[in-house]
Amino acid sequence: MNTSGKILAAVAAGIAAGAILGILFAPDKGSETRRKINEQGKKLADDVKDKFSKGKEKFSQFKEDIEKTVKEKVEEFA
Repeated sequence: MNTSGKILAAVAAGIAAGAILGILFAPDKGSETRRKINEQGKKLADDVKDKFSKGKEKFSQFKEDIEKTVKEKVEEFA
C-alpha cells in the first residue's frame, strides 16, 4: 500500500473510532446505542467494500497498462 493509501486508511479508522466513542459516551438508552453502533458498522463496512472495489479496479487498469506496454516493447524489439 502506498503512503497516501496508508494515510487514507488511518484517517478512516480514526473517523470510525471517533464515531463509535461518541456513540458510546452519548446519554442514550442501551438499545439506541446498539442501533447506532450497528448503523455505523454497516456504513463502515460499505465504505471499506467501496474503497476495495475502487482499488481493485485501479489495480486491474494498471495491470492492463503494464501488459500493453510490455507487449508493445516486445514487438518493437522483435
